[in-house]
Amino acid sequence: MSHLLWKTLVLSPVVLGVTVLVSARAIAAEVASSSEDTKAKAVHAEAPETIGASLSMQIQQPTAEKFVVAQAKTDDSQVLEQVNRYSSEGKKQNSLSQVTSVSQFSDVQPTDWAFQALQSLVERYGCIAGYPNSTYRGNRALTRYEFAAGLNACLDRVNELIATATADLVTKQDLATLQRLQEEFSAELATLRGRVDALEARTAELEANQFSTTTKLVGEAIFAVTDIFGGNTGDVNNTVFQDRVRLDLQSSFTGKDVLHTRLAAGNAIAFNQIDDAGFPISTAEGSQTFQVGTTGNNSVIIDWLSYYVPIGPAQLYIAATGGIHSDYVATNNPYFEDYDGGNGALSTFASESPIYRIGGGAGAALTLPFGKGGSIFRPSSLTIGYLASNANNPIANQGLFEGNYAALGQLNFSIGDSLAIAATYVHGYHGAGGGNLFDLGGGLGSTNRVVGTNQANTLTALNGSSSNSYGIEAAFRPSDKLSISGFISYHDVTGFGADDDYEAWSYGVGVALPDFGKKGNVLGIFAGAEPYARNRPAFAGTGNDIPYHFEGFYRYRVSDNISITPGVIWLTSPGQNSANDDAIIGTLRTTFTF
Repeated sequence: MSHLLWKTLVLSPVVLGVTVLVSARAIAAEVASSSEDTKAKAVHAEAPETIGASLSMQIQQPTAEKFVVAQAKTDDSQVLEQVNRYSSEGKKQNSLSQVTSVSQFSDVQPTDWAFQALQSLVERYGCIAGYPNSTYRGNRALTRYEFAAGLNACLDRVNELIATATADLVTKQDLATLQRLQEEFSAELATLRGRVDALEARTAELEANQFSTTTKLVGEAIFAVTDIFGGNTGDVNNTVFQDRVRLDLQSSFTGKDVLHTRLAAGNAIAFNQIDDAGFPISTAEGSQTFQVGTTGNNSVIIDWLSYYVPIGPAQLYIAATGGIHSDYVATNNPYFEDYDGGNGALSTFASESPIYRIGGGAGAALTLPFGKGGSIFRPSSLTIGYLASNANNPIANQGLFEGNYAALGQLNFSIGDSLAIAATYVHGYHGAGGGNLFDLGGGLGSTNRVVGTNQANTLTALNGSSSNSYGIEAAFRPSDKLSISGFISYHDVTGFGADDDYEAWSYGVGVALPDFGKKGNVLGIFAGAEPYARNRPAFAGTGNDIPYHFEGFYRYRVSDNISITPGVIWLTSPGQNSANDDAIIGTLRTTFTF
């Protein structure tokens, strides 16, 4: 009891469109006095946790955005910050484009009081720009800095006209007016010119020292304090502090494709579970997401190399190493599945259906959208994929087509705005030499298993076998504050020898409450049965019960880049044997994303 108590305590560039009516100082003064220094709207663009991700891969695509150097908020930098805000607004509302006639503006009428002045500036000097949607937006407030920017554009245009021997277009009165305006706005013009010079210098420095023009770095670091309690299992395990780090280099060559080169390291190791007789239970029940894909000693490896590229309306996925089915197909398990293991459910079982854990490695997949979505049925998709576990090995019974493989087909339907349903089929080949069904691409003879019991995983070592797995996955989101998802999978394994056949089942359902207590937080509860197989002759007397799995977690969002997730996993009948004590895993996971 004291041991349990102790463990419990331990775990607890475009500047916005310039409107220049260069006619008199009075107009400029009126504009300046009526303008307000409006606050920029900070829009928090949070990735939606969609339930019917049938047509979109949940991957981060690199963009062609330039880097911005942060500055201290001095009086000068506030001026520069204002220009930045207009630049950002211009990006959101589309950039300005030159017009040659005032009639091109849909929101400018001949009855407008400034029509003649605007017409003169457009048609005589060509220094007024409009938006791509053919609007001028002349009714919005104008600051002195915007006016100065527009004035500067007109000065440049006048100088160009003079230099090209068209000075007759510029009257003496216009030049006098421009001179007065230039004197009045000399400070603002100097500020803007200094800003341009500074930006050009910073841009040149960034271009000279940038890491890459095509690649950005996305990282995730997980710290986890975890322990397991319950009978003999609790006695042989201690509280541990584990980690896993992934650095993903995402490269895009066309703006629509993405090449993932991921480096990984970690020291996370799953707990040992002990039966009622004091012997180890060979099982993957209770395996946690951050314990998958670690090297055990924090050595660094390239654990994933893949390429996504659109081909017409379809999406092609190619994996050279480390590919898994959930890389390219929708799992329909929002909030529990986060596709990297640091912000969703704690366990591998609750994060996605075990059917996606069959096989992995190198191969390709294609997602084809279909349906126009004109009725209750929204656009849906068909996905086919093939992954080989030992595709790099040229010896007999190995390679891309002769060794272990798993071929997947999935139909994904979106019904209305709140329901997504998928039907999945996976055919696997498992060569002689043993291995596990849910091995995530471990391959021939691998001891790797990431979910389920020994009875559901163990394949015959003397003969090869094939598996046919069928699954249904569904997600229902009746409101922004509630998501319900679940799955059921059936696995029919046919061995090529005597008494090698068996069947395995798995099912589960989860309820997630997004933004529970605070925006970005998630409260999740999941329950089901990890993959199990009953009445296998080779396992007679070792357990024939159903191993239930209950899990609860609460992801607390500290900031946009840090989350803390406490959670509990309760396992009944570990090893499919009710005689074994229940096991309870307590975890405090901290995830850093950048």
